[in-house]
Amino acid sequence: MVDKFVGTWKMVTSDNFDDYMKAIGVGFATRQVGNRTKPNLIVAMDEQGTVSMKSQSTFKTTEIKFKLNEPFEETTADDRKTTTVVSLENGKLVQKQSWDGKETNIEREIADGKLVAKCRMGDVVAVRTYVKEA
Repeated sequence: MVDKFVGTWKMVTSDNFDDYMKAIGVGFATRQVGNRTKPNLIVAMDEQGTVSMKSQSTFKTTEIKFKLNEPFEETTADDRKTTTVVSLENGKLVQKQSWDGKETNIEREIADGKLVAKCRMGDVVAVRTYVKEA
């Protein structure tokens, strides 16, 4: 099921991301950079079922490697230390990050050939859309 996410995805739109970053506690300077950055998302999976997701931009490159439904420690692009679990729910890749008693979800799905990432923190939702590179 993860197969449909595998590939290199280029960000084309980002809506409400500043409000989302504010909601998770990202400082002003980092938000300014985050709002201007359009990272590529590179998703791969090996024979053992380990998935890697790399967010690559001129500002910063971060990568996480995980197996579905297995918690792992993640250091996010804004340097939060989270306990993260990624699962497959109704064809969506759902990433749940927990830190300091808070939780945020990033829900990724393929819709109309695009990868749509919905970042949720409480009632704040940011939507980032990617197209697959040939």
